Amino acid sequence: MMMKVSPMKLKRAALAAGLAVMVAMGAGCKKQAAPNAVFPATNEVSGWTKVGETRTFVGDDLSNYIDGGAEKYLKVGFRNVATADFKFSDQTQVTADVYTMSTAAGAKTIFESDPAGDAKSAPVGEVARLYAQSLVFRKGSYVVQIVAYQTSPQLQQAMVDLGRGIEKKLAQ
Repeated sequence: MMMKVSPMKLKRAALAAGLAVMVAMGAGCKKQAAPNAVFPATNEVSGWTKVGETRTFVGDDLSNYIDGGAEKYLKVGFRNVATADFKFSDQTQVTADVYTMSTAAGAKTIFESDPAGDAKSAPVGEVARLYAQSLVFRKGSYVVQIVAYQTSPQLQQAMVDLGRGIEKKLAQ
């Protein structure tokens, strides 16, 4: 038996469906930097040279990049990570990772999941930890990690400078 539906009910249903689609499209559509655009170009930050291509890992592919540690990111809304290598003054090599989470709360959870230890505060992002050979900071829905493979007297300041260069590229 076929049920007859009034035109008014059809209009309401279509309007509700359209509104649901618009809300779904707008949810989480806060402007975010494209994964390949979050890193400064060579010499955009004094002394830093970008080496090679930016690599990107999305969703469950994160486990291909950080073996054994991906689950904590995925649980709090991981979207993607962009990673690139840099050299400072043609000698110190670093890897910079920009993790994009679906919310600032997810980024905060990731940032706070690692102990501060002997870190110093650094003037980059909303909150930052500066170690002897690494810098980690959070800004909005991003967590940025810069890890150096060598040390030098000017390394910490250089990592802060690179971090500021990355921070400028992050959309909010």
